Amino acid sequence: MIALGTFTALGGLVALLAGAYGLHRTRRVKAAGNVVKALVKPPQPGSERPLLQFETGDGRVVEVVSPVPPGKRQPLAAGGVVSVAYDTEDPRETVVLGRERPGVDRGFVIAGAVLVLTGAVLAVALG
Repeated sequence: MIALGTFTALGGLVALLAGAYGLHRTRRVKAAGNVVKALVKPPQPGSERPLLQFETGDGRVVEVVSPVPPGKRQPLAAGGVVSVAYDTEDPRETVVLGRERPGVDRGFVIAGAVLVLTGAVLAVALG
C-alpha cells in the first residue's frame, strides 16, 4: 500500500512543479521581456490556436503559436492585434498580456501540494 501513497505524492509533485513553472515563466517574461504589438493570424491546419506575428527589437519577424488556449472567454480573433511580452533571449517564449491565467497555475500548485501531503500521509499510515 506504500505504492499508492508514493504514486499519489509523485503525481502531486508533477502538478505542483507544472504550476510553479507556469507562474515563474509568466512573471519572468512579463518582467524582463519586451512588449510589442502582435498580429493575430489564423491557426494552421490541424491546430486550434492562432499564430502571433511580431517584430523583435532587433528587427526579426517572429511567428509563434499563441500560448492562449482556445476558450469561451474572448478568443483571439484573426486579423486582430494583441500586446505580447517576449523573452529577448528566446522570442518564442511569449505571454499575451491580459490573457495570463495565474489562477490555473495556482490551482495546479495547490492541488499538487494537497496530493503530495495526501500521498505522504497514505505512505506513513499504510506503511
